[in-house]
Amino acid sequence: MAEIKDPENTIIMTLKDGDVIIQLLPDVAPGHVARMKELARAGAYDNVCFHRVIDGFMAQTGDVANGNMEQDFNIRRAGTGGSDLPDLKAEFSKLPHARGSIGAARSSSPDSANSQFFINFKDNDFLNGQYTVYGQVISGMDHVDAITRGEPPVAPDRMISVKVAADV
Repeated sequence: MAEIKDPENTIIMTLKDGDVIIQLLPDVAPGHVARMKELARAGAYDNVCFHRVIDGFMAQTGDVANGNMEQDFNIRRAGTGGSDLPDLKAEFSKLPHARGSIGAARSSSPDSANSQFFINFKDNDFLNGQYTVYGQVISGMDHVDAITRGEPPVAPDRMISVKVAADV
């Protein structure tokens, strides 16, 4: 596991194959970082599926309203919701959508990100400046690479748990 230098701004996401360590970027996207930590601390991301996983592109998750595989789960609804909290303003930056970066999923409106996010499987420069980057996988990218593909996957993988490292 990678050395955790800033536990308050580090996420430990447990997947079926092991832990993924994500360094959050509060200096770049403070609103998105605060939202991820708030939802992680509430346990909202636990058991949420990866509902859109495109080989060579990204794995999308974070629908806390419809993606929890332990609460009235229907894969066809996963990806259509967010949290009860207000949508976030875009926090675009010069950071690239590089392999392992965390991007805020949103609708066509730049200010519509809420709880959903994606992890880039490869450098996806065509997304630069259009979606907020607010974290980077620093350990466990091999576990991300092993997430079941599909739109939606027939048997989706899930985030077993998502914790702020400072709370563990």
